[in-house]
Parts: sequence; C-alpha cells; structure tokens
Amino acid sequence: MARPTDQQTPPEQRPPAPRPGPGSGFGPQLPRRPTDPALQQRAWAALLLAVISLFGMMMIGNMRRGVYVVAVALIIAAIALWLATSALSRARRGGSGRPRGAVLAVVLGAAGLGFSAFVLIGFAIFWPQLSQYSDCMSGANTVAAQQACRQQLDNSVGTQLSILGG
Repeated sequence: MARPTDQQTPPEQRPPAPRPGPGSGFGPQLPRRPTDPALQQRAWAALLLAVISLFGMMMIGNMRRGVYVVAVALIIAAIALWLATSALSRARRGGSGRPRGAVLAVVLGAAGLGFSAFVLIGFAIFWPQLSQYSDCMSGANTVAAQQACRQQLDNSVGTQLSILGG
C-alpha cells in the first residue's frame, strides 16, 4: 500500500532545485555585490596601459632610442599588471564581482612585461652589434649598402651567439 510520503508531487508543484554557481560545485552561489566603480576604473586603466605597452613595443624604429622605448614599455606593463591584480584581489576580498577587463589586462600586462624584458635583455647582450648596425644603416644610401650592413650584423651576432653558446 502506498503511503502519502511515497507519492511524488507533479513537476509543476515542486520548488526549483538550487543550481550550483559558476566555478563551484558546492551548492548555490551567494549573490555577489556589483563591482565597485573604483575597481572597474582601475581595471580599465590597467587594460589601457597594457595595450599601450604592447603598442609601444611595435613602435621601435631607431635602435638607440629603442632602448628607452622598451624600458618605458616595461614600466608601463608592470604598472598595468599591478593595477589589474590589485583590482582583482580587492574585488575578491570585498565580495564584489570581478571587474570587467581585469583578467585580459593581467594577460596583456604579463605579455608586455615578458616581451619587454626579453627585448631589453637582447639589447643588453647585443648592444655593440646593434650600435654598429645603426651607424652603418645611417650612412647606407643604396640597397646594396643596406644589405652589407645586414650581413655585417648577421655575422657579428652569429659570432656573439657562438661565444655565448660555448
């Protein structure tokens, strides 16, 4: 004989089951407060600085001034990374939502920081060769002279790499 507790209620009368929140498999997600406007502005500023850092790396024209451009791009990328990570941590600590663009700012800031550091190390290792190449190219008026400058750079960098490699 069926008991009243064994009978199931029709689906339209059952309360909806709580769904787990995004990123967690442990019960319903507590509602988060909206993102603080100051943290959102910090995240957008970080994203803008990260993009400026990457664009600055593409604008290296003159080898002698390129060192300064790379150094400034490195500093800008570091500031962007700091702003983005601090916005994310403050939002998490305050229990508010993640600021939009903050994760992208972290990724682009880290890419800008790594790329700038790599290029700056390259400038430091090959500075004599790059300086000589810059001087050579400033006096090269023909295509043949420019090719000779490139060949000279390739030879001197190859020699430097063989010395560094062992």
